[in-house]
Amino acid sequence: MAVEVRTPDEAGRGSLATRIVLTCVAVAGIAVLVAGLVMAGLARRSAQNVLQQSLAAQADVIAGQVDQRGLSSRAAGLGRVAQVVRGQGIVVVLLLPRRGVQSTDGNSTQAAITAGLDGIGSTQRISTEVPVGGTDYLVEARGLGDSSGFALVEPVRLAADTQRILIRNILFALGAGLLVAGLAGALLGRLLGRPLRRTADVAAAMRQGRRDLRAPVEGPIEVAEVAAAVNELSIALQHSEARQREFLLSVSHELRTPLTAVHGFAESLADGVATDPRHAGQVIQQESLRLERLVSDLLDLARIGADQFRLDLAQVDLRETLVACAEVWRARCERQGVRFHLDLPPVPAVATTDPRRIRQVLDGLAENALRVTPPGAQLTMSLDNTPGHVRIQVRDGGPGLAPEDYAVAFQPGVLNQKYRDRRPVGSGIGLALAQGLVTRLGGTLTAGPAPEGGAGFTIVLPAT
Repeated sequence: MAVEVRTPDEAGRGSLATRIVLTCVAVAGIAVLVAGLVMAGLARRSAQNVLQQSLAAQADVIAGQVDQRGLSSRAAGLGRVAQVVRGQGIVVVLLLPRRGVQSTDGNSTQAAITAGLDGIGSTQRISTEVPVGGTDYLVEARGLGDSSGFALVEPVRLAADTQRILIRNILFALGAGLLVAGLAGALLGRLLGRPLRRTADVAAAMRQGRRDLRAPVEGPIEVAEVAAAVNELSIALQHSEARQREFLLSVSHELRTPLTAVHGFAESLADGVATDPRHAGQVIQQESLRLERLVSDLLDLARIGADQFRLDLAQVDLRETLVACAEVWRARCERQGVRFHLDLPPVPAVATTDPRRIRQVLDGLAENALRVTPPGAQLTMSLDNTPGHVRIQVRDGGPGLAPEDYAVAFQPGVLNQKYRDRRPVGSGIGLALAQGLVTRLGGTLTAGPAPEGGAGFTIVLPAT
């Protein structure tokens, strides 16, 4: 297993486990604080309501006890009540006719709170909350008849006490929540980090050239999918590199054959043992042209995806391109005893394309077709118009391809590897280059069986 490689930037960003722990702790802390703040407000309001209800109940009891007495007796009775409830933090304020508000303990604050209650009606009930000097006071006032009455005043200190207790509980819950979140985050980070680290180790080994390692497909679904994708990538790289090696071997063979001929005839000329110097020169010239064409195809194939690949687009009547191409290939077919047929439409077939590249594609397809077409069979070039498209075909009467080979015919070296021991084949570059050129021109190139008995290749270009 390869050693994990981490860049300084990656190390500075922290591990996944650390991030998970911090995220869990942050989420837990925020959740506890938000819940605590909401609960604190609700608890304070609930406690205050309980105090208000308790104060109202006491006011009702006191009003029932003193309602039947005379005014002086009421005042005395309320004074005794005030002494009883003073221990609970409650102040009784008297509301007497013509004498105004009088607090039983002389507290001006409570008197100021109930100043607005002077002249209360005989049956009036008032329950309210009054803020004075930054403190909230609960007020329960009852009328006793003859514009007299009383009010019970209590500061909301018990609600504040309850809130302090709740805050302590919230802080305790926050600490416990953060501890649990930290432990859960550490466990989750370990569960997620272990398979991801193993997958990263396999990826690092693949970067160093290893293709025999596989990441364990384990952990959560998403993590397992990452490992499976890395394994699929490793398999795809194995196949791709194998095809590249086979392609290089086939190209090397194609280069070696003309080089051997050139070297042999050049050596015979240099040694003066060539029986026919003119023939030797012709062979050297032909093989050097073959080498030049092969190298040119390799360069075009390598550059075809680049932006600087040159295309000279123009509106072209493709009938003229096929006529010029047919003159060359008719003569070559006759030399090998192959019948040549050209099928053209009666009307112009105009497309915006690069005629030089189209001719390059046609020459490559025709050369492949003639290589496998036996004497007496036919090689056909055809052109026809369809709505919105122009279609060109090169068909041969050779042995054709297996049905499964048409789908991979344009992959470099695939057909060369399969058929090189059974029939004359090229380097495998031509078809890949032809498809790349047609694609760059905005068209498509497909392969399939031909009515002549062999293989057919169809170019479809947008019509102008």
